Amino acid sequence: MADVGEARLAYWDTGGTGQAVVLLHPATGSKDIWAYQRGVFASAGFRVIGYSRRGHAGSDRGPDESTVSAADDLKALADHLDLDRFHLLGSAAGGFVVPDFALSYPDRLLSMTIACSQGGGADPAYREAIRRISAPGFSEMPSSFRELGPSYRAANPEGMAIWEALEHASKHGERIRQPTRNTLTWEALSKIQTRALVFTGAADLYLPPALMLQYASNLPNVQTAIISEAGHSAYWEQPEAFNSLVLGFLQS
Repeated sequence: MADVGEARLAYWDTGGTGQAVVLLHPATGSKDIWAYQRGVFASAGFRVIGYSRRGHAGSDRGPDESTVSAADDLKALADHLDLDRFHLLGSAAGGFVVPDFALSYPDRLLSMTIACSQGGGADPAYREAIRRISAPGFSEMPSSFRELGPSYRAANPEGMAIWEALEHASKHGERIRQPTRNTLTWEALSKIQTRALVFTGAADLYLPPALMLQYASNLPNVQTAIISEAGHSAYWEQPEAFNSLVLGFLQS
């Protein structure tokens, strides 16, 4: 457990002397979802760290009236772990924290990866496009329908059941939506000089490729990719493709 001031955050750390990679989970996840990444990234020579944000598996919720950002919690965790500079990867809601941290603490990052995430983009036309592709009642549909692509659900019922169990265990009570330090306009994103990888799944209902490319076009130092046959949870649905893409970027 790491004491970040208002709360204690649960984390795991593979240790080692390699460059650190910090993993930020989706709203439907926690530190426990990275089974397909933890060992693979560590075997590639990285020190891998996963943690649960406030209110997720093992971590405190903190005060209801808190105005502390998830980026500040991450900085406190990095300080606790004596991380000077590190790679940062966020999937889905975890990807909202990545650009906010990059703008707030650019000297702490070696690289940033935003996977299958709307990235907190605040441009009005972008937000309208997101609203346009979301059907009425979409948010009330089962998480596994919204976040796992149809190919995976059809072909891997066992994996879907494990994903659902991890999702159900990931948090208790209402989701905590911490504020950002920065408004993530296109202008703000254009100021991020950190080397970036942005990608999505071809079947991602939250971030189809067209919107991913629009978002990424505002980052000045970015690579993009699309993972075929994957929905919003590419880290789980297509782990070999996900890991190969991320490691290729981190090692380049």
